[in-house]
Amino acid sequence: QVQLVESGGGLVQAGASLRLSCAASGRTFSSYAMGWFRQAPGKERECVAAINWPGTVYYADSVKGRFAISRDNAKNTVYLQMNSLKPEDTAVYYCAASLRIVEVTRTPAYWGQGTQVTVSS
Repeated sequence: QVQLVESGGGLVQAGASLRLSCAASGRTFSSYAMGWFRQAPGKERECVAAINWPGTVYYADSVKGRFAISRDNAKNTVYLQMNSLKPEDTAVYYCAASLRIVEVTRTPAYWGQGTQVTVSS
């Protein structure tokens, strides 16, 4: 069982940066691929970034060049650095975990509770 707790969301203006963090429970964090999803009102939840260990990464086209995912296995934490934020990035952002990166981008086994990111124009 893996428990995920996100933090770092908030209200920012367009062009600003935010860093989301996701702390995971358990002693086998490095065994899991980690992902970040987002869901805007009226839209489906989508995977924006994912990372496994030792470091294969995936980015959705909509965030390539602006967002960066990273992980610190010693701290059981995955991060999402979000730069050049746009109003269309407004959504609830969820952390997710699964044993394989293909799984974590589609049907993760574990989810966090989500953190709101709001970007004003």
